[in-house]
Amino acid sequence: MDLAQKSRPSEAQLATIDVLYFARLREAFGLASERMVLPRTIATAGALRAHLQARGGAWAVELAADRPVRVAVNQMIASAETALHAGDEVAFLPPVTGG
Repeated sequence: MDLAQKSRPSEAQLATIDVLYFARLREAFGLASERMVLPRTIATAGALRAHLQARGGAWAVELAADRPVRVAVNQMIASAETALHAGDEVAFLPPVTGG
């Protein structure tokens, strides 16, 4: 194996996750879900939100820090510090009010 092959990541080293968008986010992004291969720099739910926000446009507006958006990892409400792993399902949703 040459040096170029050693430095190239294999598929097993890359974390693939499913990302779901609900309510106003689905409408704003025109997207209900997507499968993503995470860059190695994205290790937490907060880092993923920032990464998506960097897409600009509706992504920057809807995922801005001052916008109420919850994140769930594997169907459990999560914090920005929640670690992400290969195979995770990450959902972004506005907070829900009810009576």
